[in-house]
Order: sequence, then structure tokens, then C-alpha cells
Amino acid sequence: MTSSHASLASIQRHALPLNGSSGDYDALLAKAASRQFILLGEASHGTHDFYAARAAITQRMIEEQGLDAVIIEGDWPDVYRINRFVRGLDGDASARDALGDFERFPLWMWRNTVMEPFIQWLHDWNTQRPKAQQTGVYGMDLYSMYRSADAVVSYLDTVDPEAAQRARSRYACMNHHGDPQRYGYTAAMGISESCQQQAVEQVLEMMRARSQWLQQGGLLAEDEQFYAERNAHVVQHAEAYYRGMFSTRVNTWNLRDEHMVDTLLALRRHIERQRGQPARIAVWAHNSHLGDARATEAVQRGELNVGQLVREKTADEALLVGFTTYTGHVTAAQEWGDPADHRWVRTALEGSVEALFHESGLGSFYLDMRQLQGDALRESLLERAIGVIYRPETERQSHYFYVDVRDQFDAVFHLDETTALEPLDLTEGWDEQEPPETWPFGI
Repeated sequence: MTSSHASLASIQRHALPLNGSSGDYDALLAKAASRQFILLGEASHGTHDFYAARAAITQRMIEEQGLDAVIIEGDWPDVYRINRFVRGLDGDASARDALGDFERFPLWMWRNTVMEPFIQWLHDWNTQRPKAQQTGVYGMDLYSMYRSADAVVSYLDTVDPEAAQRARSRYACMNHHGDPQRYGYTAAMGISESCQQQAVEQVLEMMRARSQWLQQGGLLAEDEQFYAERNAHVVQHAEAYYRGMFSTRVNTWNLRDEHMVDTLLALRRHIERQRGQPARIAVWAHNSHLGDARATEAVQRGELNVGQLVREKTADEALLVGFTTYTGHVTAAQEWGDPADHRWVRTALEGSVEALFHESGLGSFYLDMRQLQGDALRESLLERAIGVIYRPETERQSHYFYVDVRDQFDAVFHLDETTALEPLDLTEGWDEQEPPETWPFGI
């Protein structure tokens, strides 16, 4: 029996078909119950079914297992506004208002019709619980260099005006550029001063003065100090990231994922200091971040990712869950900064994970990789990754890479045909979904 036939037979033997009920997630919930980090991926940034499944899984973990936090692939200050809303700390009147700090492309990634009701549900859930038992929502990305700098200064204005003035002086080094990529280019090319030292100095001052600024006490003071200190780390790491964009010696992918893991582990320490028990955190991000990079061709480029680092740093405390689809529709742009389009996802390429899953004839299913035996799913297969851009005309080069999916994830949800994520901010033409039969010739 060939490896593909063995894999297909093993999938058919061990996969659990999905029937559209909450019971679809029972097996995963049982597996997740003993883990601190539950990493829930997505094969695209624009698929409704992935977002809806993650929200449903996370809601059940909160209700049944006491989840402490959800951390998403979003910028720290943007997502912290959501955190304030769900924990009753801010004046936002609705979940849609709380999503208001997402202002840059791609808006639909978090301003969508799945995120809004989940955030509203979490707000309502938390109102019935003491502050120390509420579930928070946090961001782990690093693009917010200027907004994070402003947040540091705003916090210091309230606790230490002299420290705020020192922060202003340090951050002024990068402020006159107006755009982080422009700063990165001029600093990397030696056209302007690098602000690396100033960013590091600000982090060190924040850490040294932590106990002084927490003298007023209370969970709220701890949360606000933690929020500000993490913003200082964002500035430090974003400064290195934007400078690294214009250097051939720096792998900015690694810088970004290392920052995400640094934020995740810092959040765990913060929660455990407050609650005195191990923290449990769900992570929402793309498969390419959450599947172990050592099981993909990315390792040949010297790339690592969140899934790999969390496994290395926490051993059996991490559960890596991937999501795949064979075909359907997706919300994605044709180029960076373009409006969101409602696009057809081409049927998966032969020799891919998705095509093999489709060939099983099971439709949509859940597969626990630890149930597989022998060489099942040990062959190198293609796997599709769609971010916020979808280029079907160069799909093999733009969206596929080789993986050993059995080591990449602990479990996978395969959803054979999926639908597009609906943005809260509909752009002209989004309602006109791209029909499969017209590409690439048109009508």
C-alpha cells in the first residue's frame, strides 16, 4: 500500500465527521482540558467557518473549563480596547464600538460578523463574574509602533509626569518620520538616527519603576501598568522589525513571531501573579503562525514560528489545532490596501493535504493526529495558506508550501467547503461573490 493510500485509509478510520452541532468539538475539548495554551489556527484570514468554529470552541472552553484569556493576531493597543469592554472597564456601549480602533487594512480581519457577537457574548458573560475570574482579550502583534508609544506616554502622564516627559524625549527620535516603514528605511540606510537605544531604555525604565507605579494597588492598577509596559515592548520590537525590513541580515518573520511568543508568555505570568494558579490561554492566529514550523518547508529558510516556540518553551502544555478547506469562498484583497473582495477559493491542488482530506469522502471532519499509526500522513504534502491577499493566478507559488501535517498540528478540523467572512464595513461589490465557473476567462 502506498503512503497516500495508507494515509487515506487511516483518515477514514480515525476522523470524526462533523454534523454542525456543538458536539463536534467534544473530542477537542477533552484533549484541551489539560493544556495551558490552545492554539486555534485558520487557513485564511477571510473564512467565516474558521472564525465561527474558533469562537464556538473558545466559548465552550470559557464556559466549561475556565479559560483566562484569548490572545489574537492583532495589535496590542487595538485589542486592549476590546479587553476593557469585555471586562467592563471602558465606556464603549457595544461590541462594535469596542472594535473601533481597528482602522488600518485589513479591516475585515477583526471587524467582522463573527468577532462582534463573540465580543458581546464575552462582555455579558464577564458581567456575571468577579474581576478575578473574568476572561480577557489581548493582542500579540507589533505593527502599532506609534500608537503604542502614545499609550506609554499617556499612562505615564497619570502615574509619573517626569517619567512621561523622558518617554516623550526618547520616542521623539522616531516620531518625526510619520510612518514606521519610512522610519525603518531611513534608519536602516543610515539616513537618520536609529532609535533602538531609546526604545530599549524606555523598556528598562518601565521595568525598574514597576513597583513604584503600583503603590496604589489593586487589579486595575496592575492591569494598566502591564498594558503600558507591554506597549513599551511593542515599540522596542517594532522599531527592530521596521528597521529589519530593509536589511538582508534580519529575518523579520522571526522577529514578529518571537514578539508574539514573548507577549503570550508575559501575559501568562501576569495572569498567574494575579490569580495564583496556572493560566489557560486560547490563541487565535493563522495556521502559518500556529503550526510547528519545524514540520514545514519554512525550516529550510531558517524560519521559526509561534507554534514551534510554544512547543519548545512549554512542552506538553501546548495544543496546536489547524483548520483546512478544499474549496468555497473567501474574503480577500487582490493587492495590499485594496478593497475586500468576495472570492472563489479554487479546489485544492493534487498532492495537497486538502485534496487528500477531500478524497476521504468524509466531507468535514475532526482528526486527532495522535490517533494515527505507522506512516500515515508522514509523507510531505502541499498545504494552502491564504492571508489577506489571494492570487489564484499564481496559486501554487503564492499560497502553497510543503508540510508534514502530522507533526505540524496535534489536531485538524477539515471543512470541505467554506464561506467568506462577512466584514462589518462592506465595500462596494463585496455582495457580488466571484462564481467558480468564470475564472480565469470571465464572461
